[in-house]
Amino acid sequence: MAVTLFKYPYTFPLELGGELAGFQLAYTTHGTRNADSSNVLWICHALTGSSDPTDWWDGLVGPGLHYDPKDWFIICVNVLGSHYGSTNALSINTKTKAPYFQSFPDITIRDNIYAFELLREHLGIEHIHTLAGGSLGGQQALEWAIIKPDLIENLVLIATNALHSPWGIAFNESQRMAIKADPTWQEARPDAGIEGMKVARSIALLSYRNYDTYDFTQARDSNEQTDHFRAATYQQYQGDKLANRFNAFSYWTLSRMMDLHNVGRNRPSVTNALSQVKAHTLVVGISSDILFQPSEQKFLARHIPDAEYQEIDSLYGHDGFLIEYKQLKQILQAWETKGIPQGR
Repeated sequence: MAVTLFKYPYTFPLELGGELAGFQLAYTTHGTRNADSSNVLWICHALTGSSDPTDWWDGLVGPGLHYDPKDWFIICVNVLGSHYGSTNALSINTKTKAPYFQSFPDITIRDNIYAFELLREHLGIEHIHTLAGGSLGGQQALEWAIIKPDLIENLVLIATNALHSPWGIAFNESQRMAIKADPTWQEARPDAGIEGMKVARSIALLSYRNYDTYDFTQARDSNEQTDHFRAATYQQYQGDKLANRFNAFSYWTLSRMMDLHNVGRNRPSVTNALSQVKAHTLVVGISSDILFQPSEQKFLARHIPDAEYQEIDSLYGHDGFLIEYKQLKQILQAWETKGIPQGR
């Protein structure tokens, strides 16, 4: 699927006081939009995801799957700061004529939603039938449903929260410490900090999975084994794998974006912000998630008016939202058959 670029040529002020000298958003679409936009499904991606959900949500989005392009007009946008086509630290700052590198500003979830709004208006989309996202994507979807409550009809929030927890911030800071410890991190080059990012990814995996996951998938080969443990080589493999498709600047930017997520900021309170959501809302937790614990999703369901909570029973922790397609499909189908309007 070809990636389309939306370019905004004007100065874009940011929530925390910085600015971008213009920006671009990379996005993909699947399917055909109805004349009245009654079949728009907007999907928000997670930390290292791209704008193509058929790549990272390939058990849920695509021909013959739950979200089938023959029924839906599916759009997904790469967030600002990410590696997959939207403006990021490796982009040229039009004011300096050089890449941003370390000068790239903090970008918040809220900044992204205002950028998405510019794209939405450009595309003439006046109604979103369903807005869905997991993890960082769920944070985006929630913020959007608060900012534009009349825009979104149905909201699906998976393994996400109203504000990022101290536990989650601690994990992210440990990852950034690993990047910062890479002696190349302060250099103005595209691969700066890449070895540190490999370590950061290995730290992240410990929060995406859990004790039982590793005990099941990375067990010792034998009682006599003394080296080349599967758990060790797996960590190294995952670091190398991410380094082949991502950069440390984007990893830093998006982990900070996650830390900065707080729907209560500059509003009366977190619960007041959640009460502004008008969309029919499904909140999904994962039983073994130690990063976005189910208590966070239950909190959302309690304070978003008439929201429903369901839970996936999974061995795979937070990554369950990218793996447990069968359970997720069953939950979505059950929720939709309870009278949730369908644009099909």
